[in-house]
Amino acid sequence: MKDIDLIINEALKEDIPSKDISSIYLFEDQESIANFIAKEDGIISGMKVCKRTFEIVDSNVYFNVFKQDGDSVVKGDVIATVKGKTLSILAAERVGLNFLQRMSGIATMTREFVRETEGTKAEILDTRKTTPLLRILEKQAVKDGMGRNHRMSLSDMVMLKDNHLKASVSIKDAVDKVKKNIDPGIQIEVEVESVSMFKEALLTDCDIIMLDNMSLEDMRTCVFLNQGNKKIEASGNMTLNRIKDVAQTGVDYISVGALTHSYKSLDISLKF
Repeated sequence: MKDIDLIINEALKEDIPSKDISSIYLFEDQESIANFIAKEDGIISGMKVCKRTFEIVDSNVYFNVFKQDGDSVVKGDVIATVKGKTLSILAAERVGLNFLQRMSGIATMTREFVRETEGTKAEILDTRKTTPLLRILEKQAVKDGMGRNHRMSLSDMVMLKDNHLKASVSIKDAVDKVKKNIDPGIQIEVEVESVSMFKEALLTDCDIIMLDNMSLEDMRTCVFLNQGNKKIEASGNMTLNRIKDVAQTGVDYISVGALTHSYKSLDISLKF
């Protein structure tokens, strides 16, 4: 929560460098009640962050939540109510909504991808293609949408991508060098771009093999060759209209960068 409080405080400083000159001269101790209303169907995420935003602005504000993170909403649903000083509500409104709308947009998009994989073993993963300094929030939104987090940072697991491999003697050499230096339990993932590279990676001591921008036919071939030996992840241009076909190839994971870089905010309003 300390990290999230830091993000919220910085966002509030950005929005109110000194004072809210639209409101401060109109209201003193007046109190108001306002409803958060969903303007479209979706999945809620960021409710806890939104609530915390109002609490940081004014600890006396009463925030009543009707829809929790991960809950579905339909257009017109009242998802929360806030009561307190009018000045406080107006000061927290935009920042709180910014978190809530964006995180709900990510959760909603994630849930759409997850639905397309139903009936398969494939899990939807996010990536590190996140907004700088907001990764912790965006990855939480993916989880609220029933997706799964990939590595949070470069320190969490090894991923040997094309640039790593081009600078190495071979895939095996790269894996071996890393393996003897990392702590036990840290996973190694290798990115491959062809069936021949997959065969090479299959002979190494890696844990996961990522199939990058492969055709469905090549994915199926790799799954067959694997025989359950390694975990297989598919990546590259993973749009909603092809995700089911990819899942049906038999891969274990599908990583979707669009979840955190091409989402649309969920339309939510705050009305007195």
